[in-house]
Amino acid sequence: MTPTARRAAVLGSPVGHSRSPDLHLAAYRALGLVDWTYDRIECTAEQLPELVSGLGPEFVGLSVTMPAKLAALAFADERTARAELVGSANTLVRTDRGWRADCTDIDGMTGALRAVGVDPTENPTAVLVGAGGTALPTVAALHDTGFTELTIVARDPARAAPVVEVATEVGMAAEVIGFVDGPELARHAGTCGVVVSTVPADAATGLVASLSAAARLVDVIYHPWPTPLAAAVSAAGGRVVGGLVMLLNQAYSQVEQFTGRPAPREAMAAALDTG
Repeated sequence: MTPTARRAAVLGSPVGHSRSPDLHLAAYRALGLVDWTYDRIECTAEQLPELVSGLGPEFVGLSVTMPAKLAALAFADERTARAELVGSANTLVRTDRGWRADCTDIDGMTGALRAVGVDPTENPTAVLVGAGGTALPTVAALHDTGFTELTIVARDPARAAPVVEVATEVGMAAEVIGFVDGPELARHAGTCGVVVSTVPADAATGLVASLSAAARLVDVIYHPWPTPLAAAVSAAGGRVVGGLVMLLNQAYSQVEQFTGRPAPREAMAAALDTG
């Protein structure tokens, strides 16, 4: 390995499907970092502390996917304020003091919201489907974009409590409704500024009839695509953005933190064929 060679990787389990290597390697080549590498490493939450502690100094950064995002935050020697706010980290960056945790998932969702054409000055209300790990950075992104009112669609109101807590902390008014296809959900979907679905495609299938009224949809899924929900919203005339746009936008910040250089956005977009 040459003196300038650096390594990065994505950690998770399963991780074989990750598109992050496509993005990062395209970025490194465009930046002239020809001896930089980026790998996939199978890693559970329990394995993360020992695995990351054993990495050599040539590792400059790590992307972290499920199920290890909470473990990454807990492991880090320092944390950004936004990672602490949402309680998870998808990024670990080597520093002089160890590893810094960040959550560029917020950047990913912010970029997806821009791409779908939201305008919170005209309609500051949003519907968030799901209350799992992706919901928390989504709340932060909605707030950063300018949304002030949030309806959370969740099977279990108790599970939605952390999402409500983050929304309250950033100053958003939040309510929780049931995971039920019907008039209430259709009313919210049809009158809000954006619907964001953070649940698996099959989990959203039962809500398609109501959510198809959305004028704008961000669906975090990118494979298989389109999801039944995305297809229904598009068929009804709504604007739809999928998970690849979110993946791309979260990777821009990771590349910049790993390399210290501006992300070559066109080269990275071309790597995913998202334009």
